[in-house]
Amino acid sequence: MAVDGFTQMIDDSTAFFAELKENNSKAWFDPRKDHYNENIKKPAEFFADLMADDLSRMAGRAMKPKVFRIYRDVRFSKDKTPFKTHLHILWSPADAGPFDPVYFFGTEPGDMTVGFGLTEMKGPTLARFRAFVDHWGDDLQNAIAETGMEVSSWGAAPLKRVPKPYDPTHAHAELLKRKNLILHQKMDNSWRETEGGLLSAVRRRFEAAAPFRDLLDEKLSADR
Repeated sequence: MAVDGFTQMIDDSTAFFAELKENNSKAWFDPRKDHYNENIKKPAEFFADLMADDLSRMAGRAMKPKVFRIYRDVRFSKDKTPFKTHLHILWSPADAGPFDPVYFFGTEPGDMTVGFGLTEMKGPTLARFRAFVDHWGDDLQNAIAETGMEVSSWGAAPLKRVPKPYDPTHAHAELLKRKNLILHQKMDNSWRETEGGLLSAVRRRFEAAAPFRDLLDEKLSADR
Protein backbone atom coordinates (compact mmCIF):
# COMPACT_ATOMS: atom_id res chain seq x y z
CA MET A 1 0.00 0.00 0.00
CA ALA A 2 1.39 3.38 -1.04
CA VAL A 3 1.17 5.80 1.86
CA ASP A 4 2.26 9.41 2.01
CA GLY A 5 1.97 11.78 4.93
CA PHE A 6 -1.53 12.84 3.93
CA THR A 7 -3.26 9.48 4.26
CA GLN A 8 -3.62 10.09 7.99
CA MET A 9 -5.01 13.56 7.30
CA ILE A 10 -7.78 12.02 5.19
CA ASP A 11 -8.50 9.33 7.77
CA ASP A 12 -8.61 11.90 10.57
CA SER A 13 -10.79 14.31 8.60
CA THR A 14 -13.22 11.58 7.57
CA ALA A 15 -13.71 10.48 11.16
CA PHE A 16 -13.88 14.04 12.47
CA PHE A 17 -16.40 15.31 9.94
CA ALA A 18 -18.58 12.22 10.33
CA GLU A 19 -18.90 13.00 14.03
CA LEU A 20 -19.31 16.72 13.38
CA LYS A 21 -22.26 16.01 11.09
CA GLU A 22 -24.01 14.41 14.05
CA ASN A 23 -22.89 17.05 16.57
CA ASN A 24 -22.66 20.34 14.69
CA SER A 25 -22.38 22.71 17.64
CA LYS A 26 -19.81 24.80 19.46
CA ALA A 27 -20.30 22.63 22.53
CA TRP A 28 -19.00 19.63 20.60
CA PHE A 29 -16.40 21.41 18.46
CA ASP A 30 -14.64 23.63 21.00
CA PRO A 31 -13.10 20.80 23.08
CA ARG A 32 -11.90 19.22 19.82
CA LYS A 33 -10.63 22.39 18.14
CA ASP A 34 -6.98 21.62 18.90
CA HIS A 35 -7.38 18.17 17.36
CA TYR A 36 -8.86 19.73 14.22
CA ASN A 37 -6.07 22.32 13.97
CA GLU A 38 -3.22 19.87 14.50
CA ASN A 39 -4.49 16.84 12.59
CA ILE A 40 -6.54 18.33 9.78
CA LYS A 41 -6.01 22.07 9.26
CA LYS A 42 -2.20 22.16 9.50
CA PRO A 43 -1.64 19.08 7.30
CA ALA A 44 -4.13 20.52 4.80
CA GLU A 45 -2.18 23.78 4.66
CA PHE A 46 1.04 21.83 4.05
CA PHE A 47 -0.67 19.78 1.34
CA ALA A 48 -1.96 23.01 -0.23
CA ASP A 49 1.50 24.59 -0.24
CA LEU A 50 3.13 21.54 -1.85
CA MET A 51 0.44 21.32 -4.50
CA ALA A 52 0.75 25.06 -5.18
CA ASP A 53 4.41 24.49 -6.09
CA ASP A 54 3.45 21.68 -8.48
CA LEU A 55 0.62 23.67 -10.04
CA SER A 56 2.89 26.69 -10.51
CA ARG A 57 5.21 24.52 -12.59
CA MET A 58 2.29 23.04 -14.56
CA ALA A 59 0.58 26.34 -15.27
CA GLY A 60 3.75 28.35 -15.84
CA ARG A 61 2.63 31.02 -13.36
CA ALA A 62 2.52 31.39 -9.59
CA MET A 63 -0.45 29.69 -7.93
CA LYS A 64 -1.66 30.58 -4.45
CA PRO A 65 -3.43 28.11 -2.16
CA LYS A 66 -6.44 28.66 0.07
CA VAL A 67 -7.71 26.25 2.72
CA PHE A 68 -11.29 27.23 3.44
CA ARG A 69 -12.27 27.98 7.01
CA ILE A 70 -14.34 25.47 8.91
CA TYR A 71 -16.66 28.20 10.17
CA ARG A 72 -19.85 28.78 8.19
CA ASP A 73 -21.22 32.24 7.43
CA VAL A 74 -24.76 31.82 8.74
CA ARG A 75 -25.87 35.46 8.57
CA PHE A 76 -28.16 34.99 5.58
CA SER A 77 -28.77 31.25 5.85
CA LYS A 78 -31.73 29.35 7.26
CA ASP A 79 -29.26 26.65 8.26
CA LYS A 80 -27.62 27.96 11.43
CA THR A 81 -25.25 25.05 12.04
CA PRO A 82 -21.91 26.76 12.74
CA PHE A 83 -19.40 24.45 11.06
CA LYS A 84 -18.68 23.02 7.63
CA THR A 85 -18.44 19.24 7.52
CA HIS A 86 -15.89 19.03 4.71
CA LEU A 87 -12.36 20.10 3.83
CA HIS A 88 -12.06 22.29 0.73
CA ILE A 89 -8.89 23.69 -0.84
CA LEU A 90 -8.61 26.08 -3.80
CA TRP A 91 -5.61 27.10 -5.90
CA SER A 92 -5.79 30.21 -8.07
CA PRO A 93 -3.24 32.25 -10.06
CA ALA A 94 -1.59 34.97 -8.00
CA ASP A 95 -2.28 37.47 -10.81
CA ALA A 96 -5.51 35.93 -12.09
CA GLY A 97 -7.12 37.21 -15.25
CA PRO A 98 -10.73 36.53 -16.24
CA PHE A 99 -9.87 33.31 -18.07
CA ASP A 100 -7.33 31.86 -15.65
CA PRO A 101 -8.90 28.69 -14.23
CA VAL A 102 -8.73 27.58 -10.62
CA TYR A 103 -8.04 24.13 -9.17
CA PHE A 104 -10.07 22.55 -6.39
CA PHE A 105 -9.88 19.62 -3.97
CA GLY A 106 -12.60 18.57 -1.57
CA THR A 107 -13.07 15.69 0.83
CA GLU A 108 -15.81 14.68 3.23
CA PRO A 109 -17.10 11.36 4.54
CA GLY A 110 -17.91 9.17 1.55
CA ASP A 111 -16.75 11.62 -1.10
CA MET A 112 -13.51 13.00 -2.54
CA THR A 113 -13.50 15.33 -5.56
CA VAL A 114 -11.04 17.28 -7.68
CA GLY A 115 -12.15 20.15 -9.88
CA PHE A 116 -10.81 22.65 -12.37
CA GLY A 117 -12.25 25.53 -14.35
CA LEU A 118 -13.72 29.00 -14.61
CA THR A 119 -15.85 29.68 -11.56
CA GLU A 120 -17.77 32.81 -12.55
CA MET A 121 -18.11 34.93 -15.66
CA LYS A 122 -20.03 38.19 -16.07
CA GLY A 123 -20.39 41.06 -18.51
CA PRO A 124 -17.65 41.36 -21.17
CA THR A 125 -15.92 38.23 -19.85
CA LEU A 126 -19.07 36.15 -20.34
CA ALA A 127 -19.62 37.66 -23.79
CA ARG A 128 -16.06 36.76 -24.77
CA PHE A 129 -16.52 33.22 -23.46
CA ARG A 130 -19.67 32.78 -25.55
CA ALA A 131 -17.85 33.99 -28.66
CA PHE A 132 -15.11 31.48 -27.84
CA VAL A 133 -17.69 28.68 -27.59
CA ASP A 134 -19.28 29.79 -30.86
CA HIS A 135 -15.98 29.68 -32.76
CA TRP A 136 -14.10 26.94 -30.93
CA GLY A 137 -16.86 24.81 -29.43
CA ASP A 138 -15.71 21.59 -31.10
CA ASP A 139 -12.19 22.08 -29.77
CA LEU A 140 -13.55 22.88 -26.32
CA GLN A 141 -15.77 19.80 -26.28
CA ASN A 142 -12.82 17.64 -27.34
CA ALA A 143 -10.57 19.18 -24.68
CA ILE A 144 -13.18 18.51 -22.00
CA ALA A 145 -13.45 14.89 -23.14
CA GLU A 146 -9.65 14.49 -23.05
CA THR A 147 -9.51 15.48 -19.38
CA GLY A 148 -11.65 12.52 -18.33
CA MET A 149 -13.66 14.90 -16.14
CA GLU A 150 -17.34 15.83 -16.18
CA VAL A 151 -18.93 19.27 -16.35
CA SER A 152 -19.97 20.20 -12.82
CA SER A 153 -23.32 21.64 -11.75
CA TRP A 154 -21.61 23.74 -9.06
CA GLY A 155 -22.27 27.46 -9.00
CA ALA A 156 -24.69 29.62 -10.95
CA ALA A 157 -27.40 27.73 -12.82
CA PRO A 158 -27.17 27.84 -16.62
CA LEU A 159 -29.61 29.96 -18.59
CA LYS A 160 -32.80 28.23 -19.66
CA ARG A 161 -32.42 29.49 -23.23
CA VAL A 162 -29.49 30.05 -25.55
CA PRO A 163 -28.49 33.72 -25.21
CA LYS A 164 -28.87 36.09 -28.15
CA PRO A 165 -27.53 36.47 -30.78
CA TYR A 166 -26.77 32.74 -30.96
CA ASP A 167 -28.94 30.21 -32.74
CA PRO A 168 -31.17 28.26 -30.31
CA THR A 169 -30.15 25.11 -32.21
CA HIS A 170 -26.42 25.86 -31.89
CA ALA A 171 -24.30 22.71 -31.75
CA HIS A 172 -22.92 23.84 -28.39
CA ALA A 173 -26.08 25.33 -26.97
CA GLU A 174 -25.53 23.90 -23.49
CA LEU A 175 -22.08 25.48 -23.23
CA LEU A 176 -23.45 28.82 -24.42
CA LYS A 177 -25.99 28.78 -21.59
CA ARG A 178 -23.33 28.46 -18.92
CA LYS A 179 -22.08 31.28 -16.65
CA ASN A 180 -19.15 29.17 -15.51
CA LEU A 181 -17.36 26.08 -16.73
CA ILE A 182 -16.06 23.77 -14.04
CA LEU A 183 -14.94 20.20 -14.56
CA HIS A 184 -14.82 17.70 -11.74
CA GLN A 185 -13.96 14.09 -11.06
CA LYS A 186 -14.76 11.83 -8.13
CA MET A 187 -11.78 10.01 -6.62
CA ASP A 188 -12.03 6.43 -5.43
CA ASN A 189 -9.65 4.78 -2.96
CA SER A 190 -7.11 3.74 -5.59
CA TRP A 191 -4.89 6.62 -4.45
CA ARG A 192 -4.24 4.64 -1.26
CA GLU A 193 -2.85 1.57 -3.00
CA THR A 194 -1.69 2.20 -6.56
CA GLU A 195 -1.14 5.92 -7.12
CA GLY A 196 1.67 6.78 -4.74
CA GLY A 197 -0.44 8.55 -2.16
CA LEU A 198 -2.80 11.51 -2.10
CA LEU A 199 -0.45 14.22 -3.38
CA SER A 200 0.59 12.17 -6.40
CA ALA A 201 -2.99 11.13 -7.19
CA VAL A 202 -4.39 14.66 -7.05
CA ARG A 203 -1.47 16.01 -9.07
CA ARG A 204 -2.10 13.39 -11.76
CA ARG A 205 -5.74 14.45 -12.08
CA PHE A 206 -4.78 18.09 -12.31
CA GLU A 207 -2.23 17.24 -15.00
CA ALA A 208 -5.04 15.57 -16.95
CA ALA A 209 -6.78 18.96 -17.16
CA ALA A 210 -3.97 20.26 -19.41
CA PRO A 211 -5.93 20.05 -22.71
CA PHE A 212 -8.62 22.34 -21.30
CA ARG A 213 -6.13 24.73 -19.71
CA ASP A 214 -3.98 24.87 -22.85
CA LEU A 215 -6.98 25.67 -25.05
CA LEU A 216 -7.96 28.55 -22.77
CA ASP A 217 -4.39 29.82 -22.86
CA GLU A 218 -4.21 29.57 -26.64
CA LYS A 219 -7.54 31.14 -27.54
CA LEU A 220 -8.16 33.53 -24.65
CA SER A 221 -4.65 34.49 -23.53
CA ALA A 222 -5.14 38.11 -24.55
CA ASP A 223 -7.54 38.44 -21.63
CA ARG A 224 -5.03 37.41 -18.98
